[in-house]
Amino acid sequence: MAQEVSEYLSQNPRVAAWVETLRSDGETDKHWRHRREFLLRNAGDLAPAGGAASAHPEEAADAESGTRSRQLQQLISFSMAWANHVFLGCRYSQKVMDKILSMAEGIKVTDAPIHTTRDELVAKKG
Repeated sequence: MAQEVSEYLSQNPRVAAWVETLRSDGETDKHWRHRREFLLRNAGDLAPAGGAASAHPEEAADAESGTRSRQLQQLISFSMAWANHVFLGCRYSQKVMDKILSMAEGIKVTDAPIHTTRDELVAKKG
């Protein structure tokens, strides 16, 4: 899938530039590669069109911008929660876990670390 993402981005430079603005400072290439795929799979209408810039009437853009901004912030938050879960072993409420895992369906991460939870460690002692 990584090859498909790279090919898609090479064919859609506006999308590539847009998604790069969502990368966090200090984010490793490995984390970014997978989180970028998560973002692209779930961005829908939040990502710019691949072609020339579209011109929205000023008032429509203002009305949309608040909603789009909230949706984008939510998508970024979900992508970070998913990456934290996969790479750092973080856990969230069941509702959030269900949401991020369903959003990440089909993303193959082959080099993720394996984490042991406190409950698993306690169960081994018992």
